[in-house]
Amino acid sequence: MKRMLSFRLNGGERSLEVDDQRALLYVLRDDLALRGAKYGCGVGYCAACTVLLDGAPVRSCVTAAAAIDGHEVTTVEGLATGGDLHPLQRAFMTHGAFQCGYCTSGMLLGAVALLRTNPRPSRADIVQALEGHLCRCGAHQRIIAAIAAVAAEGAAGTGGP
Repeated sequence: MKRMLSFRLNGGERSLEVDDQRALLYVLRDDLALRGAKYGCGVGYCAACTVLLDGAPVRSCVTAAAAIDGHEVTTVEGLATGGDLHPLQRAFMTHGAFQCGYCTSGMLLGAVALLRTNPRPSRADIVQALEGHLCRCGAHQRIIAAIAAVAAEGAAGTGGP
């Protein structure tokens, strides 16, 4: 059923009329032209479509659009502030924490959520938090190193949401 949804998206107020059972991934990609969240598996397994809903990571391919009504959504496009990359985005670049880049937005948002709840995670904490994020290129070690570097610098809470 179509209905008007009102929500915050990357810090700004939005309203949009959509089928409330449509997958959030398609609302973001097709209706709002935010293509950072990727279609990977379509069943919530790979995490390439991860976005933050009220700060918690969700798989947008299996989240109904109705779930965002009255809530806040953050996509990878919302991490940079005023043209300045989020510390995690900079660390991913510094550490070469991507190869093809397909998993990168989901990994970044998963890492943002982790560092918000645990600003000084151990390596084991990072591995556990990203357990459900698949990287077909095998960049996991560089991704873990990038997240650990941001945590060690204490920069997790600076830049971006």
